[in-house]
Amino acid sequence: MRVLITGITGFVGSHLADYLLARGDVEVFGTQRWRSKTDNIEHLRGRLTMYECDLRDASSVRQVIAAVHPDRVFHLAAQSFVPMSWKAPSETMTTNVLGQINLFEAIRECGVPSWVHVPGTSEEYGLVTEAELPVRETQSLRPLSPYAVSKVAQDLLGYQYARSYGLHVVRTRAFNHTGPRRGEVFATSNFSRQIALIEAGQQDPVLHVGNLEARRDFTDVRDIVRGYWLALERGEPGEVYNLCSGRDYAIRDVVEILLGFASTRIRIEVDAERLRPSDVPVLRGDSTKFLQQVGWRPELPFVKTLEDLLNEWRAKVRPRGVKRAGQP
Repeated sequence: MRVLITGITGFVGSHLADYLLARGDVEVFGTQRWRSKTDNIEHLRGRLTMYECDLRDASSVRQVIAAVHPDRVFHLAAQSFVPMSWKAPSETMTTNVLGQINLFEAIRECGVPSWVHVPGTSEEYGLVTEAELPVRETQSLRPLSPYAVSKVAQDLLGYQYARSYGLHVVRTRAFNHTGPRRGEVFATSNFSRQIALIEAGQQDPVLHVGNLEARRDFTDVRDIVRGYWLALERGEPGEVYNLCSGRDYAIRDVVEILLGFASTRIRIEVDAERLRPSDVPVLRGDSTKFLQQVGWRPELPFVKTLEDLLNEWRAKVRPRGVKRAGQP
């Protein structure tokens, strides 16, 4: 089976490549832009076939689809950082929406019978009241950021192409996910990096944070990519499925868990620059539909996820050859 992952160099894309290669029954192909950082997939060099492709360029996308002729496509390439969407809304829309249209059109024009996974997000639900929790797939979409609006468009384009053209498209709405390789601009990774820097004596013992009251439903990225595979293999074309743990944590709780692993005392300080113009107060999902359809549920404890993420940052910021106290 030939599997194409757009955005394979990213956080989720690299973990999906790990998962697929571990299966041993697929050939994995990926796309990258000329300026893409490849740190996340360096350990997979020689096991992947890479193509340079800007999804905003329709001819570039057609060339890749024609060359790979994929059986499965996981469309993970996107501008996925919510705060950036406020600063660059046009770029966010162009990258996320136009890029997906180009992908769908390339598949149609090349006559490739690919099965396509469109990964949405819980940010699509946006403004959710306490009475509407936990969030099910039937919940109204009330996006509160340019990023969320772009993902709603991707989501509905997936539905439209499935119904209009018969493309085998399965959509998911993953709630917050994190783990090793998470970009440092994202909260869990940023907190972990700051703690690692403080422990290494490279930052004052102050953890800079944003809104600590927002509540999010977290899942380990390694569980999420397993869910993505199952969604495409067992999900119904045109359908949408929530992927989530069903439990929400206040960002304050996340900080406390991470500080519980810290080897030194750290003070918390709110940074106004980290606050958003509007923020979703609480998101807690219901993945019953997905569980019943494919049998998926998260397996990795959230505390383990955060510990792995923190340890990864410790290894990154610690000078080579220097060991932490208690290490052999």
